[in-house]
Amino acid sequence: MHVDNFKTIKIMKTNKIIKKVLLILSGIFVLFAAILLFHIITAKPPVYDTPNLQVSRIDFKSDIDSLQARKICADLRSIKGLTSDSIIVKRNVVVYFHNNKITNSEKVFNELMAKGRYDAHRYILPANLADKEVCPMNQNSLSYRLSQKINRFFN
Repeated sequence: MHVDNFKTIKIMKTNKIIKKVLLILSGIFVLFAAILLFHIITAKPPVYDTPNLQVSRIDFKSDIDSLQARKICADLRSIKGLTSDSIIVKRNVVVYFHNNKITNSEKVFNELMAKGRYDAHRYILPANLADKEVCPMNQNSLSYRLSQKINRFFN
């Protein structure tokens, strides 16, 4: 009978240890969940100083060969306000990004024409497209509305 009491006491101690370990682990889990929730609620979205980045386009009358493309890119890179790594030359179109606080597409076009006599014209967006919203998502879709609600909740 003495041995049975010893086994019972040992099982009870083991159960107490298991309960303590489970309690500690659940406490750690609740603590981490609370910290994560706190960070999600108090996090502010990053503020970027790049809403002044604009895309512009120049259309050339004839196709651009690789030699002309290199010269056009070099001429564009020398213009202040252009992001040098964002110049795309395809067939007879050049697309580039510029900081609209420093320059605009008309100034860039005029400077480019002064650097080389190119047969080109500046692409100007038609008035009916200028005011159109350019969100790639269907704004009537469930996923768009759900993402908007989540975004408003956390911001």
